[in-house]
Amino acid sequence: MESQIFELQYAIDTFYFLVCGALVMWMAAGFSMLEAGLVRAKNTTEILTKNIALYAIACFMYLACGYAVMYDGGFFLQGIEAFSLDEVLGASAENGFDGDSVYSPASDFFFQVVFVATAMSIVSGAVAERMKLWAFMVFAVVMTGLIYPLEGAWTWGGQAVFGLYNLGDDLGFSDFAGSGIVHMAGAAAALAGVLLLGPRAGKYTPDGRANALPGANLPLATLGTFILWMGWFGFNGGSVLKLGDAANAHSVALVFLNTNAAAATGLIAAIATARLLFGKADLTMALNGALAGLVAITAEPSTPTPLQASVFGLVAGVVVVFSIVGLDKLRIDDPVGAISVHGVVGLLGLMLVPLSNGDTTFGGQLAGAATIFVWVFAASLVVWFALKMAFGIRVSEDEEYYGLDIGECGLEAYPEFTSVRS
Repeated sequence: MESQIFELQYAIDTFYFLVCGALVMWMAAGFSMLEAGLVRAKNTTEILTKNIALYAIACFMYLACGYAVMYDGGFFLQGIEAFSLDEVLGASAENGFDGDSVYSPASDFFFQVVFVATAMSIVSGAVAERMKLWAFMVFAVVMTGLIYPLEGAWTWGGQAVFGLYNLGDDLGFSDFAGSGIVHMAGAAAALAGVLLLGPRAGKYTPDGRANALPGANLPLATLGTFILWMGWFGFNGGSVLKLGDAANAHSVALVFLNTNAAAATGLIAAIATARLLFGKADLTMALNGALAGLVAITAEPSTPTPLQASVFGLVAGVVVVFSIVGLDKLRIDDPVGAISVHGVVGLLGLMLVPLSNGDTTFGGQLAGAATIFVWVFAASLVVWFALKMAFGIRVSEDEEYYGLDIGECGLEAYPEFTSVRS
């Protein structure tokens, strides 16, 4: 009977992991649509190329070395072992099945690799409309193969930070599904690139005022937000790591409920804040408000009550609007608001964890956030600078003026709506 229970548990948890991984993979489509909608028409093909290419690069690099770095401290396929079903069943029989989470190692890898791609997707929107495509792809290789896996090793992997201290055991740092480990990390890498790139041509006036450069397709951006909202149920729900018993099934349901509640109140708060600040119901702020609520609850969606999750979303929705406006005042040009949504609100999410999880402290959360940000920002800055010195990271003025679709990809997303050039 115990063997049958184990096999059923194994099947349920493995299947749940795979379904949640597929939901998170679908977030790649969400980022693609969101970013394609928020950039100008002349840069649409290029941003789509970046998004689908970075997903492929992330999948290969994490398989080749990233997973091994993150969980085994090694390189090149050492983290992916070819466990047969007989070996898994034999290990259970030898050690005894105690009801803990049991699933295929392949399903664990699949669930992890889509998180890597998510972190890299955050970068693509922030550097949009002026970065060279191939420079971005080279950075994606380093980010997904080394930079992200190392900070993942210090957090979810349980390894000591350069052998000095352990974030989880020594500091009590906790990040349930990746507000800091995934989202703030992606934003830190993006910020480093944006600072070296500089703003888009025409974004700021000489006296420092920001000019609006509206996106070409708000229906696409809205569709992308809905796709991300749906995919987030796999992002947070899958991080429970288990479904096949009553307690964990209840936890999964609560995580889904809290995730949805935070997104809803994040959108409401952002659109209300935009109305108060600008006198208009700004759709782009509403979309970023929903995403901000999702990012904020990602650090700990399992312990808050639904009311607490709703309040966290409200706070995130207000913060993201002021952050986007504040970065513009600092002349940090982020076409899609990724640094604010994933970076500023990612930090907020980490700092909200102790309000519902008594096993964590504000000091531990702050130390973990600082470790993640400093490593990813510094390492990314070095890589971006090396690429800038080697062959440049910004397109020419002419390419930026006419659009990266023609300059980088040789075709336009909306050719019927553009004039024929000689």
